[in-house]
Amino acid sequence: MPTEPTASTEPAEQPHINLVDPELYAKGDPFVQWQWLRAHQPVYWHEPTDLPGFWALTRYDDVRAAYRDAATFSSAQGILLRPESHGADPGGGRTLALTDPPRHRQLRGLVDEWFSVRSVRAIEQDIQDVAHRVVGEALERGACDFVTDIAARVPLYVICKMMGIPDSDWERLFTLTSDAFGGGDPLTQRLAHLDILGYFDALQADKAKNPSDDLVSVLATAEIDGERLSADDVILNCDNLLVGGTENTRIAASGGMLAFLRHPDQWQALRDDPALLPTAVEEVLRWTSTATHIMRAATRPVEIRGRQIAAGDRVTFWLPSANRDETVFSDPDRFDVRRSPNRHLALGFGEHFCVGSMLARVELKHLYNELLTRSIRIEPNGEPTLLSSIVVNGPERLPVLLTAA
Repeated sequence: MPTEPTASTEPAEQPHINLVDPELYAKGDPFVQWQWLRAHQPVYWHEPTDLPGFWALTRYDDVRAAYRDAATFSSAQGILLRPESHGADPGGGRTLALTDPPRHRQLRGLVDEWFSVRSVRAIEQDIQDVAHRVVGEALERGACDFVTDIAARVPLYVICKMMGIPDSDWERLFTLTSDAFGGGDPLTQRLAHLDILGYFDALQADKAKNPSDDLVSVLATAEIDGERLSADDVILNCDNLLVGGTENTRIAASGGMLAFLRHPDQWQALRDDPALLPTAVEEVLRWTSTATHIMRAATRPVEIRGRQIAAGDRVTFWLPSANRDETVFSDPDRFDVRRSPNRHLALGFGEHFCVGSMLARVELKHLYNELLTRSIRIEPNGEPTLLSSIVVNGPERLPVLLTAA
């Protein structure tokens, strides 16, 4: 499973390669496949299944180089594998994640300042207050699901505040995002996502008329090249910010806690020396690598390691594999809160380096620090369940028992 690989040595024989089986990430060990691919076919043509065929990049240097070359590897056609029958991604060419330069830079310029070091530091006390509140409520319950009761709430409440979503609507958004992006019935997921889009439709219309100091107001009143963003573009970018601002941090926080439960010596190291928190957060990000794959479309013929990639081919970056590359990371299958250097790619690289990277780091730091400073004892309270997904990997449920020291 992605949070605890069993492959520590290269498999003697080629394993069956199927990177698009969701159950592989819920119940199997994708690291066996990735490790073999890194050693033997780091640029691998994956035959079509119910998804179209694609190239899989599994080595760190190849993924990093492709991330840097936005002119050759385009985001505008979508950044995730999807069945041909679903058609083009509706956000293609319109959202921050699904645009190429110069449009990407223009959209990013609208929100960059909100996620800068200075801006995140300005709201750090708010983040700390949210973590204190969420952890305190979970501690009162004692038995809880770390994913939904703790890890999901901290980033959601923070991004809701930044977006100008009224406090009274935070629980509604929590329920909708849990239904839309967690595991479960596909129809329930789709209906919840439509409700989220509908919510942002009403919110952006209100902010366009009555703007205030928040992210939705920025988008609802912004102009690029002298033209206002369309209502649909505002809605899609709001959705993009909500998902980007919650999902990966939720899974990283809970995946990190699962790693700490499995490696209690590392949690004890943080208790003994809280100054290790910054490097611990980086190791959590590397270890969890929550975005399982990122896709690009080749805009021109290109050769990588002797393999000929044609214009229009889909090229996928397998981030958990890149972040366990033996040629870059010493003892990569060891979870080590002291790891340094740790130049992982969990938050992307180049043009599409995660705009919320600083925010995510600060949220993780304050969440773990809250547990540490209150000396809360955390114990497993049942078996974790991992997400059955090729998009994100990590815990779907992580039942724990919290007790005050």
